Parts: sequence; C-alpha cells; structure tokens
Amino acid sequence: MGCKGTLTSWDDEKGFGFITPEGAGKRIFVHIKSFTNRRQRPELHQIVSYSLSSDNQGRPCAVQVALPHEKRKLKMKKGTCSYTIAFFFLAAVTCSFFAGKIPLLIICLYFIISLLTFLVYAKDKSAAKKGAWRTPESTLHLFSLFGGWPGALVAQQTLRHKSKKQSFRFVFWLTVLLNCAGLFWLFTPTGAAKLNLLIEKGREIGLLKNIF
Repeated sequence: MGCKGTLTSWDDEKGFGFITPEGAGKRIFVHIKSFTNRRQRPELHQIVSYSLSSDNQGRPCAVQVALPHEKRKLKMKKGTCSYTIAFFFLAAVTCSFFAGKIPLLIICLYFIISLLTFLVYAKDKSAAKKGAWRTPESTLHLFSLFGGWPGALVAQQTLRHKSKKQSFRFVFWLTVLLNCAGLFWLFTPTGAAKLNLLIEKGREIGLLKNIF
C-alpha cells in the first residue's frame, strides 16, 4: 500500500466511491470489494491507504484499501504477541527454578544473554541507519540459539529491526525451536545429570565458585 488519499465521494448503498490522492492527481475509483476489512463500512472524508491498479477497461482504481487505524491495530497486535511470548517464557523459566526443576545458572543465562542480544540488535539497527559495519545475521542467530531469543523478540518489535525479512524470520524461529528443545532436554534425567556434571566441573576449576 504505497498510496494515501481521502475518501471524498462515497455511495454506501451502491458500495463505491472515489479517493482523492494526497497532493495532486485525479480521483481514483474504489469499490467496497477492494477494502481489506469489509466488516466496517467506509465513511466520507476518511483517510485511506491503497494500492493503485486498473479495471478491465484500463481505468485507474484502488485495491487493497485500508484505514490507517487498521494497520496500526495489526502492528500493535503483532508486537503485543511477541512481548507476551518473551514474558511468559522467561516467567516459566523462573517458575521452573523456584520449583527446583532447573538450576539458577540456566535462568541467569537466559536473562543475561537476552539482554546482550537486545543490545546487539540495537547496535546493528544503529549501524544500519549510519551505513556502518553491520552485525552478521549468523551472529544474531547464534545469540538466539544460545538463549537470547526472548531479548531478540523484544528488540525486533521495539526497534522495528529484522521483523519483516522472511528468510531471517524463518531461521530465527528455527533457533527458537532448537533452543526450546535443548531446554526441554534438561528436564529429562539424562539432561539434568549432564548439566549437574558440567556445573560440578565448573565449580572444581573455579569458574562457578561462590556464584551458583
């Protein structure tokens, strides 16, 4: 939807009208079937977004017509969903710790790596605006794979960064699934035993001494 205009003529009974483009230009014909949301009837003088097309006779017409608040509502819904997923996942990890299912090390790693991931996204966003050196996408995916994906979700929506590129989104959600699979493995007897062994070795060599 690269065009905007005002609905300056509308016949609700017949279901069609005309849009006057922003700036200058001839009025564009629009039919009720071209609106993306038909549950809400268009009203005169509403500002709309649309794509320009032509009918069978070659006359210009508007398609994929939407009201601005529809687009904002969709973005808000999508952003809220991402925040909710990140919040409930971290809350579930925290509850698992208090229930004695996972050690403190795991919950700390998720929060720390999520924070670092958010900062890496913010740095890459800033670099994109300045035309500076960018953080490789593989690095962003590694942060997500190692537990920083909740922070990545928040960064994608808050910073509006890496939230539309489909190829990136596909790999990102793949890292989320792999990370969650790894976390689920830690709840198994084998996974818990392996993790406890690593923690004990870390304490022996002083890496986790007086911390966990």
